[in-house]
Amino acid sequence: MKKRTKIIILSLMIVLLGVTGYLNIVLNNSIKETNVTVTAGSYFSSYRNDRTSTRDQELLYYDAIIESGEPTDADVIAAKQAKLDLVAKMDEELTIEGLIKAQGFSDCVIAITKSKVNIVVQAESLTDLEVARICSTVTRELECPIRNIIIFYAE
Repeated sequence: MKKRTKIIILSLMIVLLGVTGYLNIVLNNSIKETNVTVTAGSYFSSYRNDRTSTRDQELLYYDAIIESGEPTDADVIAAKQAKLDLVAKMDEELTIEGLIKAQGFSDCVIAITKSKVNIVVQAESLTDLEVARICSTVTRELECPIRNIIIFYAE
C-alpha cells in the first residue's frame, strides 16, 4: 500500500474515532436529562426479569451437565437433583407471591435461600397484622421458622 493511502486511511479512522466520542457524549447527556426515578413497580418487574434470566442460565447449565455425562455419573445425578430443587423453589416462590398478593398487596417478590426467606411487598408501610399474615402464609407453605423470614416494603 502506498504511503499516501495509509495516511488517508489513518486520517479517516481518527475522524471516525472523534465522531464516535462526540456522539457518545451527546447521547449520554440526553440520557441523563431524561433519567427518571425508579418506581416500586419497576423494581418488582426488574427483579423478576433478573431472577428469570438468572434461572434460565442455571437451567441451561444443568441441562448441559446432564446431556454431557453418563446416567450414572455423580455430576449428572447432582445436576438433575439441583435442577429439580430449582424448579421446586421457583414453584414455591410463585405460590407464595400469589398468596401474598391475594391478601391485598398490589405486588411482591420473594427470594428463598437455604437459611432465609426474603420478601419485598409493595406498600407504604406494614401493620403488625399484615406482617403476621405474611409470616403465617410463609411458615404454613414452607414450614420455616418465623425467625428466618425477613420482610421489606417498598412504596
